[in-house]
Amino acid sequence: MERRHHSQSHSQRQQRRNHFSSSSSSSSNQSRSNNRFSFPKSSSSSSSSSANDVRDRRRETQEEKQEEAIVGTCPFMCPEAERLQRQRLRDLAVFERLHGDPRNSSPALAVKKFCRTMSAKEVRASDVRPLPVLEETLNYLLSLLDSTEHPFEVIHDFVFDRTRSVRQDLIMQNIVNDKAINMFEKIVKFHVISHHKLRSSCSSSSISPLHYLNLEQLTKALTSLYNLYEANRSSKPIHEKEAEFRSFYVLLHLDSNGQPVGESLSLWFRHVPSPIIKSKEMWFARQALRYFQMGNYRRFLSTVAAEASYLQYCIIEPYIDEAN
Repeated sequence: MERRHHSQSHSQRQQRRNHFSSSSSSSSNQSRSNNRFSFPKSSSSSSSSSANDVRDRRRETQEEKQEEAIVGTCPFMCPEAERLQRQRLRDLAVFERLHGDPRNSSPALAVKKFCRTMSAKEVRASDVRPLPVLEETLNYLLSLLDSTEHPFEVIHDFVFDRTRSVRQDLIMQNIVNDKAINMFEKIVKFHVISHHKLRSSCSSSSISPLHYLNLEQLTKALTSLYNLYEANRSSKPIHEKEAEFRSFYVLLHLDSNGQPVGESLSLWFRHVPSPIIKSKEMWFARQALRYFQMGNYRRFLSTVAAEASYLQYCIIEPYIDEAN
């Protein structure tokens, strides 16, 4: 299969890898911040928990993550040891096979798989990709979405897993700068567009589990993105795309009978900055939610037709069909 990455010569790829290998330590050190991620938390807490208890738990979590954060040095999209092992086991995705051979890959094709049990204490720095390599990896993965050689479900399955691994490497290194925000926005965009494409490409028997898994990771990626916005609030009060990406959380609550999506909107809005609440993107999302839940489908449809962005439409589309 031809890809844009294959157009680079072997020597150019090698020069890039040598550059990543020599500069990864300094790049990652620059990327780290005193701010810390907080992983998605439960939407409800015990009524007896005091504000002090919550602050104490957050402080303990931040201290633990500060101790666990590492600086990755892997110069490839996939650590060499993992690539060689997966070649032996014939555990190569179709996009990773060199000339279609299930037993052979290359650094230009293999991408690190997501490992559910992985933590910073269990890995070596040489198995974790620094920020420049993660950026290259994500751009490569997203370029595969343009492929017409495979059904979208096949492409989604590969990109879905490998972007989880990208997120994992970012979090383990505690990278919370503007570049991390940009990467998480791209990952969220992938899940939002997948929300739309899976609906039209999957059979009725497989659409539900695929949508559920995609929605689950969309919610987690959004939570991490919102945490990144907050971690960088002092340097940039409102981020360029923040209003639109915040509006996704509201639109995901259109289905009141579906799976719960994070914490309730009434609690969630308490943490949203006032300029975001007043933005046209959030105004649209709240109006659309209000009209749909009231059953005023005529106003809902006219509002969507006049105001929705493409990404907002990708989330709303199933409810447009219902309203019609």
